[in-house]
Amino acid sequence: MKLYIIIASFLFAQISIGQETPKDVSSNVWSLEDCINYAIAHNISVKDASLNTNLAEVDYSKAKSSRLPDLFGSASQSFSNGNTIDPITSSYVTDQIHSTNVGINSSVTLFKGSQISNQIKQNKILLEQSIFLEEEAKNSIVISLLENYLQALFSKEDIAIAESNLEASKTEVLRAKARLDAGTIALSDYTEAQSQVATNQYNLIAAKNNYQQYIIDLKQLLELTPMDDLEIESIDENMDLINLELDRISIYNNALNYLPEIEASKLNVAAKEKELDIAKGGYSPTLSLSGSVGSGYTSINDNTFSDQFDVNFNQKLGLSLTIPIFNRNATKSAVQSATINIEKAEIQKQITEKILYKKVETAYQNALSAQEQIIAAEASKEASEQSYKLAQKKYELGDLSTTDLVISQNTYTNAQQNYLQAKYLNILYHQLLQFYQGNDIKL
Repeated sequence: MKLYIIIASFLFAQISIGQETPKDVSSNVWSLEDCINYAIAHNISVKDASLNTNLAEVDYSKAKSSRLPDLFGSASQSFSNGNTIDPITSSYVTDQIHSTNVGINSSVTLFKGSQISNQIKQNKILLEQSIFLEEEAKNSIVISLLENYLQALFSKEDIAIAESNLEASKTEVLRAKARLDAGTIALSDYTEAQSQVATNQYNLIAAKNNYQQYIIDLKQLLELTPMDDLEIESIDENMDLINLELDRISIYNNALNYLPEIEASKLNVAAKEKELDIAKGGYSPTLSLSGSVGSGYTSINDNTFSDQFDVNFNQKLGLSLTIPIFNRNATKSAVQSATINIEKAEIQKQITEKILYKKVETAYQNALSAQEQIIAAEASKEASEQSYKLAQKKYELGDLSTTDLVISQNTYTNAQQNYLQAKYLNILYHQLLQFYQGNDIKL
């Protein structure tokens, strides 16, 4: 199985890295840390999650403002002719009337079944949840960067293997041609050596194409343009690849307290519980306070405009109580829906925890397996390398056929690729388990 298939199956972790100054695009060599910092600042998925947080902040501010009284100003100018009621004096007249009305109105809800308070609390919870979801979006980008970065490093080293094989096979063609001219090998041996050159040339082209594909994926995650160059930084060859001294239960417990999606699922339950409180508030009466001040002018009054505004100045203050009696079961349905949504949120929380446990358990087991694989792969690589070197010497002396030499080279190539695969899988699993402990990714 190719490395990208194996790594893709483990795109489940979320990795949180502290933000630093984003890298200058003009610098072509990027470390993984450079990629992470730049992507967090520029990736559009992260920006979209950040905008959702901003919207949640707006909703929370709007909810808090619902406690405040409203205030509206009004002004009107009217003309009537014939039998009518004077809008200022309320007298019944038969005349042409010009009238002017101005006023200021205000109202405030004093009690509404605690719906306002619960709405504020719910919006605060949703704001906190959106912050965790924003962190989850960042982590999702980071894990994608880690996967693509390691894939690109794998492909980069695979290119070096392919180039070495191509040079070796070209040298072997020259030897085969000399032996053919000397009559020590058959034409089929020579053509097989030529075929191996073509095969290795094809493998080199494929390796370079794979590398460029992962570079394109990285540039997409970084939101770089096609005109921007990108070269990744190689990792320390001396890094310890066999270092797993963690307990999977401890990892899982730490992850429950660390990963943002877990906190987001808990807050989702809390938000649904507040939704139920809001719905129950619909059974309670609503008490409101309203008030207004205003004045006006009418043309049938002989007083001046300013005198009338002074005389007609009025103030109103009132309380209103609305008692719900029957609203076609709207409140009852809202309460039932809110109750069901709480149960759904609880189930979703359990699912999230269940998925996390499987991720931790799977990553831990594969980390153990990768540690054993890299030991075996390294031993296989060293043995096949010695075998290939011996086969080359035998081929030079004419004691080995071209077919056997090609088989030896392919065996060595497979061993090299298996070692690289085990190496980068080991790095991936180790970094994932470190993340579950709340540690940063460091290559």
